[in-house]
Amino acid sequence: MSAATAKPVWLEDLVIGAREALGSHTFTADEIKTFAAAYDPQPFHMDEEAAKASHFGGLCASGWQTVGIWMRLRIAAQKRINEELRAAGLPIPGFGPSPGFRELKWLKPVYAGDTISYDSTLLEARPTASRPGWGLVQHLNGGTNQNGQRVMEFIGIAFWERRPQG
Repeated sequence: MSAATAKPVWLEDLVIGAREALGSHTFTADEIKTFAAAYDPQPFHMDEEAAKASHFGGLCASGWQTVGIWMRLRIAAQKRINEELRAAGLPIPGFGPSPGFRELKWLKPVYAGDTISYDSTLLEARPTASRPGWGLVQHLNGGTNQNGQRVMEFIGIAFWERRPQG
């Protein structure tokens, strides 16, 4: 979306099946070790020799790190959309909070040097009676490595603002 074509995307405007590419990230050994030291201190995330001897066969990122990178890219994509809407003088629909996620799957290890491309595909968008003016959306979110292999995915749920009436 460019500022010239930016338009608010209310719940009613969403298209089931629409896929959004969020960007890519290349995992380095140093960042894998740094994240692991702080949040997931498993030997196969922190020590290259121990990782080689593990069932993974090499240094790999924490699953939480792969999901965290998805979230960082999701937030960056939404900020870009909001900036385009603001520059075009258009209203910015509300988004969030998330009541949670489900079906988190870590399908393949993410090794140092892997580049993961992240995406989000809309599965459902429906009004909610519990929060007037809002709806619930569900997205299938995930990442695919440079070999075309899906490495992780989950279904995210979030509130999304409906088009103002009147």
